Amino acid sequence: MARKNKHKSGSNPGRPRFWGRHAVAAALDNPERRILKAWSTREAAEFLQFPPEVAVVMAEAGDLARLVPADAPHQGVVVEVEPLEDIWLSDMLADAPEKAILLVLDQVTDPHNVGAILRSGAAFGAIGIVTQDRHAPPEGGALAKAASGALERVPWTRVVNLSRALDEIAEAGFWRIGLTGDAETMLEDALGPQRVALVLGAEGPGMRSNVRDHCDALARLAISASIESLNVSNAAAVALYAATRS
Repeated sequence: MARKNKHKSGSNPGRPRFWGRHAVAAALDNPERRILKAWSTREAAEFLQFPPEVAVVMAEAGDLARLVPADAPHQGVVVEVEPLEDIWLSDMLADAPEKAILLVLDQVTDPHNVGAILRSGAAFGAIGIVTQDRHAPPEGGALAKAASGALERVPWTRVVNLSRALDEIAEAGFWRIGLTGDAETMLEDALGPQRVALVLGAEGPGMRSNVRDHCDALARLAISASIESLNVSNAAAVALYAATRS
């Protein structure tokens, strides 16, 4: 299922640039994604096999480095793309199967974390992620590289109000579990219903109080007492694994 989202970022207004072979190959494979232009080494072009409708400028690796942020691992290819269209939360929920896992991110703004969460979501079959409109990273190259193709595969919807979205998620039959280190209940004990929404807050502040209040249960991961907490993307991967095993 292709993700649809209208939010935009990149070197040109509204036109993100992606780099790295996995991210670019996934964009090429997504029929919902429009590739506007590509810059590539000959080796990368042979590997990716661009379709004839994509304009490709052959370039050396050093030239490509000037098209992306400093030290970005472009792997010989950069593309400029149109952002994907919106997907509505109601559509995502309507398409959810009887057993489903949804990820809800409360003000997780680091693109590398969100990209890694998308990648874990794809690996464990999450039906999508939900973020707040103004407190989430835009679609862009760093996120796409971290997602390693999952940006094109995992539906992502942005909402104005996360608490209202959690109400809608509950109405669709999802059991909402907020992950927090101060919870008494272990995640394994909070799981059970066939439809689960895992809610994760930003590193440091964690979930906001109004988001916690819209969860059916609060739970923590069974990690060693020698470590206070996990990176939010690692926590999401562990929680997804536990949810798929329940």
